[in-house]
Amino acid sequence: MAAASGPSVRQQFADTMLAVGQEDPSLVVVVGDISHGIMQAFAQACPGRYYNAGILEPTMMSMCAGLARSGLNPVVHTIAPFLIDRSFEQIKLDFCYHKLHGNIVTVGSAFDYSNLGVTHHCYGDFAMLKTLPDIEITYPASLVEFDALFRQAYNNKSVTYYRIPGRIHGVDFKASDIKLGKGIKVADGKDVTLIATGPQLNTALQAREKLANAGKDAEVLYIHTIRPLDEELVRASVLKTRKVVVIEEHMRSGGLGDDVLRAVQGISDLKFQSVAIPDKFITAYGSYDELLGVAGITVEAVVSGAL
Repeated sequence: MAAASGPSVRQQFADTMLAVGQEDPSLVVVVGDISHGIMQAFAQACPGRYYNAGILEPTMMSMCAGLARSGLNPVVHTIAPFLIDRSFEQIKLDFCYHKLHGNIVTVGSAFDYSNLGVTHHCYGDFAMLKTLPDIEITYPASLVEFDALFRQAYNNKSVTYYRIPGRIHGVDFKASDIKLGKGIKVADGKDVTLIATGPQLNTALQAREKLANAGKDAEVLYIHTIRPLDEELVRASVLKTRKVVVIEEHMRSGGLGDDVLRAVQGISDLKFQSVAIPDKFITAYGSYDELLGVAGITVEAVVSGAL
């Protein structure tokens, strides 16, 4: 797994806000008492377009819906479980019911705040948001992905969710590789398809090496856009291999694995495995890596599922 230190997608968020904010006077950022240090450049360069709403997540979501209604392009940003779980009604009614556009940028995906317990875990967000019409869901786990996806989607008249992880996957993509709604084939193979999202691309690539030592040729797909899913890429790969393992930092129910199953329905002799968070609370405390181990998201689990 890539180290937690070094360049972060969270810093790239701030850098992208600064760049886009200077280009587009309609961009407004509302935060929930976080990221003030890294957002000062934006606040100074774009006066009157940076607001701290404090720890009032439903209120700040409604504020951003009002900004969208007035024709601006709002960005609402804070910790994932507080913004998605706590503000779900406002996303549903203030944004989606009224067909407004906006951008939800979170930190603290899955186990990024592992030492703070279940209150700070977020591993059901994809499932919740998929119950709402027309929401785009992205999981950019590298700097270039966030910048490219945000620029493509921030003013496209939809609600777009950017789940920012604390870890990066360590694969160098070019900006031209990143297209909203399109997955990336990272490695060719013929025996099994490994489909990963977020930092778990690193796990998939480690598993591919171990599978090669066992005589298995694994194809690796990377999905940075959960919705809309690149079903064409997924189906073409699984039609070839007839075996798929999905690796994700989300509960099994409602995650990427469920979407993949729908995309490949009707394929005969299909073998499917999900390496994801079990449908239960993870009550352990520890590091990010330790909680992934508790949840069973490991290289060994991927290899076992692929054999």
